[in-house]
Amino acid sequence: EMKYDMGGSGVVVGLMKALAMRKAKVNAIGVVGLVENHIGNMATRPSDVITSYSGQTIEVLNTDAEGRLVLADGVHWTATQTDADLIIDLATLTGAAMVATGKVHAAIVTSDEMVETAVVEAGRKVGEPCHPLIYAPELFRKEFRSQVADMKNSVKNRNNAQSSCAAQFVANHLPDEHPRWLHVDMAGPSWGSDGRGSGYGVGLLLSLGAGPKPS
Repeated sequence: EMKYDMGGSGVVVGLMKALAMRKAKVNAIGVVGLVENHIGNMATRPSDVITSYSGQTIEVLNTDAEGRLVLADGVHWTATQTDADLIIDLATLTGAAMVATGKVHAAIVTSDEMVETAVVEAGRKVGEPCHPLIYAPELFRKEFRSQVADMKNSVKNRNNAQSSCAAQFVANHLPDEHPRWLHVDMAGPSWGSDGRGSGYGVGLLLSLGAGPKPS
Protein backbone atom coordinates (compact mmCIF):
# COMPACT_ATOMS: atom_id res chain seq x y z
CA GLU A 1 0.00 0.00 0.00
CA MET A 2 2.98 2.31 -0.28
CA LYS A 3 1.51 3.29 -3.66
CA TYR A 4 -1.28 4.88 -1.62
CA ASP A 5 1.15 6.74 0.59
CA MET A 6 2.69 8.55 -2.37
CA GLY A 7 -0.67 9.98 -3.44
CA GLY A 8 0.34 13.56 -2.65
CA SER A 9 3.55 13.30 -4.67
CA GLY A 10 1.55 11.77 -7.53
CA VAL A 11 -0.71 14.83 -7.57
CA VAL A 12 2.25 17.21 -7.78
CA VAL A 13 3.78 15.28 -10.70
CA GLY A 14 0.39 14.99 -12.43
CA LEU A 15 -0.32 18.69 -11.96
CA MET A 16 3.04 19.79 -13.38
CA LYS A 17 2.50 17.54 -16.41
CA ALA A 18 -1.00 18.93 -16.94
CA LEU A 19 0.23 22.53 -16.69
CA ALA A 20 2.98 21.80 -19.21
CA MET A 21 0.59 20.11 -21.67
CA ARG A 22 -1.76 23.08 -21.40
CA LYS A 23 1.14 25.51 -21.78
CA ALA A 24 -0.39 27.27 -18.81
CA LYS A 25 0.81 30.80 -18.18
CA VAL A 26 1.45 30.29 -14.49
CA ASN A 27 4.62 30.36 -12.45
CA ALA A 28 4.31 27.06 -10.57
CA ILE A 29 7.02 25.12 -8.77
CA GLY A 30 6.48 21.46 -7.95
CA VAL A 31 8.37 20.09 -4.94
CA VAL A 32 8.27 16.34 -4.30
CA GLY A 33 9.71 14.71 -1.18
CA LEU A 34 11.20 11.42 -2.38
CA VAL A 35 12.36 9.20 0.48
CA GLU A 36 12.98 5.51 1.12
CA ASN A 37 10.70 4.10 3.81
CA HIS A 38 12.73 1.03 4.68
CA ILE A 39 14.26 -0.93 7.51
CA GLY A 40 18.02 -0.44 7.86
CA ASN A 41 20.79 0.79 10.09
CA MET A 42 19.81 4.40 9.29
CA ALA A 43 16.13 3.87 10.03
CA THR A 44 14.48 6.17 12.57
CA ARG A 45 13.80 4.54 15.94
CA PRO A 46 11.24 5.48 18.59
CA SER A 47 12.64 8.20 20.89
CA ASP A 48 15.23 9.38 18.33
CA VAL A 49 15.67 13.16 18.19
CA ILE A 50 16.27 14.50 14.71
CA THR A 51 16.88 17.98 13.36
CA SER A 52 14.51 19.24 10.67
CA TYR A 53 15.47 21.42 7.72
CA SER A 54 13.97 24.36 9.63
CA GLY A 55 16.58 23.80 12.35
CA GLN A 56 14.03 22.64 14.91
CA THR A 57 14.48 19.37 16.76
CA ILE A 58 11.83 16.64 16.69
CA GLU A 59 11.40 13.77 19.13
CA VAL A 60 10.14 10.84 17.06
CA LEU A 61 7.62 8.91 19.15
CA ASN A 62 5.61 7.45 16.27
CA THR A 63 7.72 6.12 13.40
CA ASP A 64 4.55 5.69 11.34
CA ALA A 65 4.08 9.48 11.42
CA GLU A 66 6.94 9.86 8.98
CA GLY A 67 5.13 11.68 6.18
CA ARG A 68 4.83 14.87 8.21
CA LEU A 69 8.61 14.93 8.67
CA VAL A 70 9.06 15.01 4.90
CA LEU A 71 6.31 17.61 4.45
CA ALA A 72 7.81 19.81 7.16
CA ASP A 73 11.15 19.93 5.33
CA GLY A 74 9.40 20.47 2.00
CA VAL A 75 7.34 23.47 3.08
CA HIS A 76 10.29 25.10 4.83
CA TRP A 77 12.51 24.65 1.78
CA THR A 78 9.82 26.07 -0.48
CA ALA A 79 9.14 29.04 1.80
CA THR A 80 12.81 29.97 2.10
CA GLN A 81 14.23 29.01 -1.29
CA THR A 82 11.51 30.29 -3.63
CA ASP A 83 9.44 33.45 -3.95
CA ALA A 84 6.17 31.54 -3.78
CA ASP A 85 3.03 33.56 -3.09
CA LEU A 86 1.04 30.48 -2.04
CA ILE A 87 2.33 27.12 -0.78
CA ILE A 88 0.05 24.10 -1.16
CA ASP A 89 1.07 20.80 0.39
CA LEU A 90 -0.82 17.59 -0.35
CA ALA A 91 -0.56 14.23 1.37
CA THR A 92 -2.42 11.14 2.44
CA LEU A 93 -1.40 12.28 5.89
CA THR A 94 -3.86 10.93 8.47
CA GLY A 95 -6.44 8.18 8.69
CA ALA A 96 -8.27 10.57 11.01
CA ALA A 97 -9.05 12.77 8.00
CA MET A 98 -11.41 10.05 6.74
CA VAL A 99 -13.15 10.07 10.12
CA ALA A 100 -13.53 13.85 9.87
CA THR A 101 -14.54 14.31 6.22
CA GLY A 102 -15.13 10.83 4.79
CA LYS A 103 -13.81 9.06 1.70
CA VAL A 104 -15.05 11.59 -0.86
CA HIS A 105 -13.97 14.93 0.62
CA ALA A 106 -10.37 15.88 1.30
CA ALA A 107 -9.69 17.76 4.54
CA ILE A 108 -8.09 21.18 4.14
CA VAL A 109 -6.42 23.51 6.61
CA THR A 110 -5.28 27.03 5.76
CA SER A 111 -4.32 30.27 7.44
CA ASP A 112 -6.11 32.32 4.76
CA GLU A 113 -9.92 32.52 4.60
CA MET A 114 -9.96 33.59 0.95
CA VAL A 115 -7.82 30.60 -0.03
CA GLU A 116 -10.17 28.33 1.92
CA THR A 117 -13.20 29.70 0.07
CA ALA A 118 -11.47 29.45 -3.31
CA VAL A 119 -10.38 25.83 -2.92
CA VAL A 120 -13.80 24.68 -1.64
CA GLU A 121 -15.49 26.30 -4.66
CA ALA A 122 -12.90 24.85 -7.04
CA GLY A 123 -13.53 21.38 -5.64
CA ARG A 124 -17.27 21.68 -6.16
CA LYS A 125 -16.74 22.86 -9.73
CA VAL A 126 -14.66 19.86 -10.82
CA GLY A 127 -16.15 17.17 -8.58
CA GLU A 128 -13.16 16.90 -6.25
CA PRO A 129 -14.78 18.17 -3.05
CA CYS A 130 -12.96 19.21 0.10
CA HIS A 131 -14.01 20.54 3.48
CA PRO A 132 -12.20 22.87 5.90
CA LEU A 133 -10.89 21.70 9.24
CA ILE A 134 -10.14 23.91 12.24
CA TYR A 135 -7.11 26.20 11.97
CA ALA A 136 -6.14 27.13 15.54
CA PRO A 137 -2.38 27.05 16.24
CA GLU A 138 -2.90 28.19 19.81
CA LEU A 139 -4.96 25.06 20.51
CA PHE A 140 -2.89 22.46 18.70
CA ARG A 141 0.79 23.39 19.15
CA LYS A 142 0.67 22.19 22.77
CA GLU A 143 -0.14 18.67 21.58
CA PHE A 144 3.45 18.33 20.36
CA ARG A 145 5.29 19.54 23.46
CA SER A 146 8.44 17.60 24.23
CA GLN A 147 10.82 17.68 27.20
CA VAL A 148 13.86 16.87 25.06
CA ALA A 149 13.17 18.58 21.73
CA ASP A 150 11.33 21.51 20.18
CA MET A 151 8.40 19.20 19.45
CA LYS A 152 7.23 15.60 19.16
CA ASN A 153 6.02 14.15 15.89
CA SER A 154 2.80 12.75 17.37
CA VAL A 155 -0.01 14.21 19.42
CA LYS A 156 -0.47 13.79 23.15
CA ASN A 157 -4.27 13.48 22.87
CA ARG A 158 -5.48 11.51 19.84
CA ASN A 159 -9.03 12.79 20.44
CA ASN A 160 -8.07 16.44 19.95
CA ALA A 161 -8.58 17.05 16.23
CA GLN A 162 -5.80 14.77 14.99
CA SER A 163 -5.89 15.94 11.38
CA SER A 164 -5.80 19.63 12.31
CA CYS A 165 -2.91 18.83 14.65
CA ALA A 166 -1.01 17.05 11.87
CA ALA A 167 -1.48 20.09 9.65
CA GLN A 168 -0.24 22.30 12.47
CA PHE A 169 2.89 20.17 12.79
CA VAL A 170 3.67 20.95 9.16
CA ALA A 171 2.89 24.65 9.69
CA ASN A 172 5.26 24.72 12.67
CA HIS A 173 8.10 24.49 10.16
CA LEU A 174 7.12 27.51 8.12
CA PRO A 175 9.26 30.59 8.88
CA ASP A 176 7.67 33.43 10.84
CA GLU A 177 7.28 35.48 7.66
CA HIS A 178 5.85 33.01 5.18
CA PRO A 179 3.58 32.93 2.12
CA ARG A 180 -0.06 31.97 2.31
CA TRP A 181 -0.33 28.25 3.03
CA LEU A 182 -2.85 25.51 2.25
CA HIS A 183 -2.69 21.94 3.51
CA VAL A 184 -4.70 19.21 1.76
CA ASP A 185 -5.10 15.88 3.56
CA MET A 186 -6.42 13.63 0.81
CA ALA A 187 -6.32 10.32 2.67
CA GLY A 188 -9.94 9.56 1.78
CA PRO A 189 -10.45 10.48 -1.88
CA SER A 190 -6.99 9.56 -3.19
CA TRP A 191 -7.78 5.83 -3.13
CA GLY A 192 -10.20 4.69 -5.84
CA SER A 193 -12.86 2.01 -5.37
CA ASP A 194 -10.99 -0.18 -7.88
CA GLY A 195 -7.95 -0.40 -5.62
CA ARG A 196 -5.97 2.09 -7.66
CA GLY A 197 -5.14 5.75 -7.18
CA SER A 198 -8.03 8.04 -8.08
CA GLY A 199 -5.95 10.99 -9.29
CA TYR A 200 -7.80 13.24 -6.86
CA GLY A 201 -6.17 16.63 -6.52
CA VAL A 202 -4.93 17.37 -10.02
CA GLY A 203 -8.29 18.74 -11.19
CA LEU A 204 -8.76 20.57 -7.90
CA LEU A 205 -5.53 22.52 -8.25
CA LEU A 206 -5.95 23.09 -12.00
CA SER A 207 -9.29 24.78 -11.37
CA LEU A 208 -8.26 26.67 -8.24
CA GLY A 209 -7.54 29.84 -10.19
CA ALA A 210 -11.17 29.97 -11.35
CA GLY A 211 -12.40 30.72 -7.82
CA PRO A 212 -12.40 34.07 -6.00
CA LYS A 213 -8.96 35.67 -6.00
CA PRO A 214 -7.10 35.26 -2.70
CA SER A 215 -6.24 38.53 -0.97
